[in-house]
Amino acid sequence: MYALSNRARGTAVKLSRPPGSAVNGLTGEGFFGGCSVTAVKLSGPRSAVVVAACVAATVLTLTAPGNAHAAGTCPTAAPPSGGTPEWTFSGATGTVAVTGSTDKTAPLVNVTTPFSVSQTQVHTLHAGNGPIVLPTATVSVCYMGVNGRDGSVFDSSYERGAPVDFPLNGVVPGFQKAITGETVGSTVAVAMTSADGYPNGQPSAGIRPGDSLVFAIKILSASS
Repeated sequence: MYALSNRARGTAVKLSRPPGSAVNGLTGEGFFGGCSVTAVKLSGPRSAVVVAACVAATVLTLTAPGNAHAAGTCPTAAPPSGGTPEWTFSGATGTVAVTGSTDKTAPLVNVTTPFSVSQTQVHTLHAGNGPIVLPTATVSVCYMGVNGRDGSVFDSSYERGAPVDFPLNGVVPGFQKAITGETVGSTVAVAMTSADGYPNGQPSAGIRPGDSLVFAIKILSASS
């Protein structure tokens, strides 16, 4: 079973997944079935620093599963510490600070828990120079999802090092809002309400009803 045994404020949570454990995106069936958790105390109060963690076979799909063998790669190296975040936001409760991925490093999300938003927020970290992503597009992305309630990573393609392909009409509304209208090549952060994520929760992913979610996303390609 997927479990987050340490949800204390002020802990850095790292997740790992043994080979062969299955993930089924938003349906939650088998979601991170073999993850293990290691929690490490941080020096700052009520802060959880999250880097790329549990490997995802698909991204939060509502209908058809994504293709976990998309062309390209996602960087797996941890980002350098001590830099200035590219986006900071104070929610209804808590705060979040996001630094997007680069060609060589995974994203960094620093959450002061519990973090929640009353309205979904999208921020372009770096604008790409590719075509605009249409709402009906099939996209290839690298992404990391973080639970605002406890700062834990519940889904990530960065640790595996490979992006995922999926149609935008097959993912949660908050993910659609984050990517639609952006340009290919962009890195994007989104803090989504529970209504735009999992309104009823997703126990197998450690997500409860009411949890706000944060994603750091890199858009690699899009096709109509």
